[in-house]
Amino acid sequence: MSRLLRTLLLVFSSGLLLSGCLYTNTVTPLDTNLDKTRLGDKTGESSLHSVMWLVLWGDAGTKSAAENGGITQVNHADRKVQIYFFGAYAKVTTIVYGD
Repeated sequence: MSRLLRTLLLVFSSGLLLSGCLYTNTVTPLDTNLDKTRLGDKTGESSLHSVMWLVLWGDAGTKSAAENGGITQVNHADRKVQIYFFGAYAKVTTIVYGD
């Protein structure tokens, strides 16, 4: 195997192993039946934070998010995850939709 090919293979495999380590920002649904979901008129959010893998605070629960949005009936929920520099700072947010 040529040196160039080995180098390219190493760079590619390292990229797969370390993907998302410096910055991650994803939103995923917490529901499984999304075919007929009606979101509603209100949105509420609640978050938790982590710093340097040592300190964690906040409440990312569905109940807290619903209360923050003035929602009495939750129709759908999403989870947003933001991670910076190998998890040195992380924020997880629950987003609920309803009436």
